[in-house]
Amino acid sequence: MKVLVIGAGPAGLSCAHELAKKGVDVQLYEASEFVGGMSRSFDLWGQRVDLGPHRFFSKEKKINQFFAEVLQGEFTMINRLTRIYYKKRFFQYPLKFTNVLFNLNPFTIVRILWDYLIQRINPIKNPTTFESWVTNRFGKKLYEIFFKSYSEKLWGIPCSKIDAEWAAQRIKTLSLIGAVISAIRGNAGNKHKTLVDEFAYPKHGTGLLYEKCAEQIKENGGKIHLSSAVKKVIVDGSNQAKGIELVDGTTVEADYVISTMPFTTMIKGIDNVPQPVQDAADQLYFRNTILVYLEVNGTGLFEDNWIYVHSPDVKHGRITNFRNWCPTLYGDKKTSIICLEFWAFEKDEIWTMDDEKLSNIAKKEIGKLNLVPKSMDILNSKVIRIPRCYPVYETGYQAPLKTLENFVDKIDKLIPIGRYGSFKYNNQDHSILMGLLAAENITGGEYTNLWEINTDDEYQEEGDIKDVLIQ
Repeated sequence: MKVLVIGAGPAGLSCAHELAKKGVDVQLYEASEFVGGMSRSFDLWGQRVDLGPHRFFSKEKKINQFFAEVLQGEFTMINRLTRIYYKKRFFQYPLKFTNVLFNLNPFTIVRILWDYLIQRINPIKNPTTFESWVTNRFGKKLYEIFFKSYSEKLWGIPCSKIDAEWAAQRIKTLSLIGAVISAIRGNAGNKHKTLVDEFAYPKHGTGLLYEKCAEQIKENGGKIHLSSAVKKVIVDGSNQAKGIELVDGTTVEADYVISTMPFTTMIKGIDNVPQPVQDAADQLYFRNTILVYLEVNGTGLFEDNWIYVHSPDVKHGRITNFRNWCPTLYGDKKTSIICLEFWAFEKDEIWTMDDEKLSNIAKKEIGKLNLVPKSMDILNSKVIRIPRCYPVYETGYQAPLKTLENFVDKIDKLIPIGRYGSFKYNNQDHSILMGLLAAENITGGEYTNLWEINTDDEYQEEGDIKDVLIQ
């Protein structure tokens, strides 16, 4: 059996890894010259950094077994510290009761509780938008403080146009009462997925997992073709995937095609796609990311792994300090590398802005937040643009997505997986799981409906990391 895998991100690599292990003739095609996709790591100014913050935290045994098998002990446990920046103040995340009381004035606290009470008395029935879902769960004031600005930066559309499904997936069971109780207790025993205090991290960056994974694929007889962009999936007259065509015109035949390329792009590339399916693909779109890295001449910066910037007076939405992750990232260097994240669509001015101007915006905004002491110079800057990072869950997106899913389900031997490939807001754990389960589906293991991974019914991040990663 021969299997072709499109894309060397978490989903594609984990799938190819399992297939190669089982003796399948697997060939992986990656458009860029790197492996790891959005989770890759790279060297910068004598240090090691990731494409933004990435962590591993899962209760799913298959994910953890894969993690342990590939890394073979080359990971460490990181104490997580993340805060929310709002109105020139920092709120600890997870919430600490005294910190909230100190940062918010009494009127605001009363308003939060009052809005929450009103919402409990008169809840919104069947909320369909992110705004209505979060307001229903936390009350209007808390929604405005901790959800609205950040979410609209990320998605580029009003929260009233973001589908409630995204909130249901990412926030899940957290409630205001639960957060307050956890805050009073100091978060002892808190197991909510977004509030975990510790996570696993490869010693030389998240990308180490995928670099080692690629090495093991080759050791098991698999082949990885870098700088080999795929133009389209070839589907024959009997509606079966028969292989791929590369951008250079080369065609490769196979028994299965696993695709992690953007779902809409993959479908549009197939010959003779019905017009209603093409129309559905045109209704779905992605959000892009711009990463601006700054090298600061000093080490005494903020102590967070990353900070969520809810302030509407700056353009970036998240900032990472790689100095606070793992000493093997920076070695004996006496500088700190921070990364500011901006989000954009192709039509936005910032997406095509030149690197120097973007770097100057980042420097100005980091100064506005007072995160870098004025005594520390910024030595270097680097800009990286990542297209199509986030599938946008605009209200009503499920209908066109279902049309595309139904179309693909009728094509035999074609399996789309991953964040891009299935148009799902996966984290890397979800994507790894999709890859592992896709390999099982092909090789005769227990069958899994891959569309159900990362849904409102199940989430792979629950549980205690110490119980599932260190065995």
